[in-house]
Amino acid sequence: MLKVAGGVTVPKGFKAAGAHVGLKRKRKDLAILISDVPATVAAVFTTNVVKGAPVTWSQQVVASGDPIKAIIVNSGHANSCTGPEGDVHCRQMAESAAHHLQCQPEHVIVASTGYIGVPLPIEKVVAGVPVVTELLAADRSAGTAAAEAIKTTDSFTKEIAIAFKLGDTIVHMGGMAKGSGMVHPNMATMLAFITTDASITQEALTAAMKESVGTTYNMISVDGDTSTNDMAIVLANGLAGNETITSVDDPNFAVFKRALHFVNESLAKSIAKDGEGATKFLEVAVSGSGSQEDAQKLAKAVVSSSLVKTALFGQDANWGRIMAALGSCQVPFDPSKVSIQFQSSGGTIDLMNEGKPTVLDKEFVGRILCEKEICVSIDLMSGNSSARAWGCDLSFDYIRINGAYQYSLANGTKSIDQASASSHASPALAVRSR
Repeated sequence: MLKVAGGVTVPKGFKAAGAHVGLKRKRKDLAILISDVPATVAAVFTTNVVKGAPVTWSQQVVASGDPIKAIIVNSGHANSCTGPEGDVHCRQMAESAAHHLQCQPEHVIVASTGYIGVPLPIEKVVAGVPVVTELLAADRSAGTAAAEAIKTTDSFTKEIAIAFKLGDTIVHMGGMAKGSGMVHPNMATMLAFITTDASITQEALTAAMKESVGTTYNMISVDGDTSTNDMAIVLANGLAGNETITSVDDPNFAVFKRALHFVNESLAKSIAKDGEGATKFLEVAVSGSGSQEDAQKLAKAVVSSSLVKTALFGQDANWGRIMAALGSCQVPFDPSKVSIQFQSSGGTIDLMNEGKPTVLDKEFVGRILCEKEICVSIDLMSGNSSARAWGCDLSFDYIRINGAYQYSLANGTKSIDQASASSHASPALAVRSR
């Protein structure tokens, strides 16, 4: 497996584009991704009971089993909690894209991210579709433009591409994602779109995607909130020419699954690193568990704990908060066997050794915790299973960003992301999905 430059346009037969069409003040806000030939699709969607119109539309598109031609994504408006009008606008997005791309609306996936409860200015989207379609290209810059157009509070674009072999055939896979807040395990606040020129059936692609999501996107947490519009989509158009992977028993399925997992994990980590206001990237590694399911629950509990997050922001080696988080998720373990370490480029230090606290050198602890990336290693010494989760600290800036996200009702000043306000918006009702 070889990492290469670029993103979703690296695999054969995929084109992308992104442009500013007026949904936000200045930044790109509409992206389109197409495959030259109909592509097999697999997807995972938010677990939130409240789902945005694009999620319900795209769920139906994927459930049909038909190949997919295109994905259209707008940022700035989530088109969620917008009533029947939201469904109409979602269909209009699909129909507009289909008209200009010469396909059926039912072969177009729709995604939106931004303010919740604000009617989508559909006339701007419809007017913007031909602008974006004119820019569609297969080069690296076109893929990056699409990745920029799906951002909301993200501080950087999230792209990846790899090359790998299926048998004797060189295959490529690319991806782009967005997300920096309202991120919590079980698919929340994020969009991810993966492309590959591998030939694989929908059944096998779905199996690979669902397994990968469980240990990647479902293992990240920024703030513990679950959004309404999240989805992770993978398209496979078969243009690499490999022998089609038909089932999970195919020898090449394991190779494909590893490649997909690498892409998904890389994008998931990028989202965690870009947590709103974050100063540190946090990895929690749990080992010695009786089962992987238990290890995942424990790792999630620690990486999601607000007290652990704030302790890391304050560079406080508060292992008690870690133990409390482990004990909160109702997974049985023996506290007297637990060992905990902090690791960073500044060094490694034991906090607990088989249930007993160690004497800490505060100066050494400070050197470890002042680094940008921290790993918390937890050994339960009760089994052979392990899991990893990723997140970030919670800082003063997280409060500042989210306290000013929408229009201030107190003084009428605009939010940090002024770009998302439309003439349709009611400031008192607008909340966000990102």
